Amino acid sequence: MKQRLEYAYPWLLAAPAILPVVIWGGVVYPYLVPKTLLFYAISFVTVGVFGLLVAYGRTFYYARLAKWEAWIPAALLALAYVASAYGLNFYRSFWSVFVRGDGLLMLTCAAASFYLILLYADRTFIRRLIYAVSVIGSFVAVYGIGEWLLSGGRIGSLLGNAAFFAGYLGITFFATLAARLTLPGGWRRLAMAGAVLQVIAIILTATRGTMLALSVAGIACLAYFAFAGEGKRRIWSVGALSALVILGGLFFMLRSELAHVPFEPIARIASISTSDPDVASRLFIWKNMIGQIEQHPWLGVGAEHIDALFNNFYDPTQIQEQWFDRSHNAFLDYAAQYGIGGLLLYLALIAAFFTAARRLARQGEKSFAGLIALLAITYSVQNFFVFDTISSFWPLLALLAASLAASFGDVPREVVPLPSWARYAAGIFALVLVVLIIPVTVRPALAAHDLLEAYKYQITDVPKEVSYLTRGLALGTYGDLEYGYEVYDMYANNQVPVLPVSGSARSDAYHEALTILTTNFDRYTYDARTALYLASVLSLAPPGVAVDKNLLLSAIERAIRLSPKRAQPWYLLVNIALSNANQYPPKSTERIAGYAAAQGLLSRYIALVPTSAEPHFVLAQLLFASGNSAGANAEAMKGKADYRGSLETARRAAAYYESVLDLNDAAFFLSEIVRLDPTDTAAQSDLAKIQAYEQSHK
Repeated sequence: MKQRLEYAYPWLLAAPAILPVVIWGGVVYPYLVPKTLLFYAISFVTVGVFGLLVAYGRTFYYARLAKWEAWIPAALLALAYVASAYGLNFYRSFWSVFVRGDGLLMLTCAAASFYLILLYADRTFIRRLIYAVSVIGSFVAVYGIGEWLLSGGRIGSLLGNAAFFAGYLGITFFATLAARLTLPGGWRRLAMAGAVLQVIAIILTATRGTMLALSVAGIACLAYFAFAGEGKRRIWSVGALSALVILGGLFFMLRSELAHVPFEPIARIASISTSDPDVASRLFIWKNMIGQIEQHPWLGVGAEHIDALFNNFYDPTQIQEQWFDRSHNAFLDYAAQYGIGGLLLYLALIAAFFTAARRLARQGEKSFAGLIALLAITYSVQNFFVFDTISSFWPLLALLAASLAASFGDVPREVVPLPSWARYAAGIFALVLVVLIIPVTVRPALAAHDLLEAYKYQITDVPKEVSYLTRGLALGTYGDLEYGYEVYDMYANNQVPVLPVSGSARSDAYHEALTILTTNFDRYTYDARTALYLASVLSLAPPGVAVDKNLLLSAIERAIRLSPKRAQPWYLLVNIALSNANQYPPKSTERIAGYAAAQGLLSRYIALVPTSAEPHFVLAQLLFASGNSAGANAEAMKGKADYRGSLETARRAAAYYESVLDLNDAAFFLSEIVRLDPTDTAAQSDLAKIQAYEQSHK
């Protein structure tokens, strides 16, 4: 028994290295959910085996725990639990959501993996761990390059997202170079080829953060050898730095031309400026996130609640994305979730790479030390623009544990003396962990699968869709929020436009969406997204179905209170005012007052976001319907002046200009719709009709 466990244990420690290549299409989020759930299962089994080995008298490097760096992950984990206990919702902090899986449970498993590697790793295991990370990283890079050759564009490889893919390779690249140090002849060349392929894949992702990070690391390396190197290495470094300065100057001078080259990696780098929409959006988010952190400086808001802070300052004129659950800056994310202490501990985690590198350099392993330091520099810079997933966070902690283990030098293996009954207790402990895999991994996987199956039948067989949703929720997992988000999307965006206006299918779909969202609305009182989705579903009730108006108004009120600059809840209020007004005869006092109230609501929202073009066109349409053509034209002019290439705004504007028969402006915004959404056949048809009309009257 002990022999088999000892054989399996190192394989289990290194097993998370395979996570980036895990894809299972049977769940609704195939790139993230299987990786996270498998990591939980591996972690539980590994901890159970460790407990059995300790009980059987296996020796480990316990003396390594005496070093201060060894306690950083534990301190960060403890602070995360305390902050989440005082945060918005500990349940959600612990479990996260399906789409992320980055809550306290993941952090706990990652920290456990760090300590298990630290206590076990000898030189042989460290080499094998680095080999495993480098081989998987090279394979994922090759897959990504193949993806680019077949389809072009920004590639996500087996991680499904260009930024995640590049961030992962930004770590494995240095592991591959480290593997090269201990490999013989031909294998060294193969490792170098793998490293080159990883750099090529990073470039093809067109992820500016990681490319910048590698550039900074490269410049730091050249600067070191230029000042501290000797002989040819120093000369080559000085020459390379000089060449980089010249190339950088030329690139800056030709930046405007390079921004239009058809190769996206170069174009994206050349387009970096404060006027670039992506850059401006990130700067706005970071500035306002700092303001939110200042309101919760000591303990933050707990894990997995960055979205609540984001909703507070969301502004459609400044931010392109509708919903953010990360600030795209890992340092701000840690500060927002766990306060200043969380940020300091995260910085200490990165600093531990440098202390390990310093010890290794003193021991004569300067090449390995240099690669560790460069890894830390790259990770720090790239995470200033992105955030971790398990595919990047585990390799980081695993390589940190391996680096610290190597740097601590020779320490004795020790045995923890335990009584004879400890083996039985360890066996029970291991069995409990294995059983926990069912609620932690198996049931969430089934819930994710049921959600995907519901998607398949949302149009063709609504009763079957409802059956899958009911079954998935009955599993009692942490997928309830995700179910609410997705059932809204199914109902509002897919079923309402397609299903018959009346009939049991539309009614069944509506009641299922309403039930799920109402439950979440009562449970997650801080979630603006759930409040808005519930209000939207209520506003789309099938004809003849009674709507709880108090619930509708309560949902709208909460959505506005939690995210005041978001347009949709304001539009819902306007629609309610218009609906009430339309119950009265035309030109009646009540109807005029109702339309005036709707106009007042739109004016209040415009005051919140004065440079947003869309509400001006909404108000223009309303003024025109009220007979105020001059006021409508004035608002439309304001909207046109503020227009910045938004699909929804273009649709609102085209509808208005078609209503007032302004064909020139209608044609402009219809062409914008076609440009932004080439699949919109209705806009294409209207544009063709206007063009044909204008051609015939020339």
